[in-house]
Amino acid sequence: MLDSVTSVALGSALDALALRQRTIANNIANVNTPNYQAKRVVFEDALAASVQNGDGRVTAQIAPSLEPTQPNGNNVNLDTETLSNIDTVLRYQFATQAAGSEFSAVRAAMRTS
Repeated sequence: MLDSVTSVALGSALDALALRQRTIANNIANVNTPNYQAKRVVFEDALAASVQNGDGRVTAQIAPSLEPTQPNGNNVNLDTETLSNIDTVLRYQFATQAAGSEFSAVRAAMRTS
């Protein structure tokens, strides 16, 4: 059961969301660094395709941000980073709750065996 598509997909999602949080923090830390190009973590489409194929394993990819560049060559948008961070935190909380529910179901099944 711990190797189910759901479990594997939740693990992949948690790993990717953690990478996204680190990437957002790095972007924010470099908000005033000349010529710094913000990065984005993408994995949702690959995860959906992997789940549809019955696997659930996916590795997140880091892509350049398409935000417009400021005069100093930096393209970090603090508003975008803040909203992305809030979205990521909420998704991470949801995924951890789902994983916790799955583990609780396994624990309950083991107790009744």
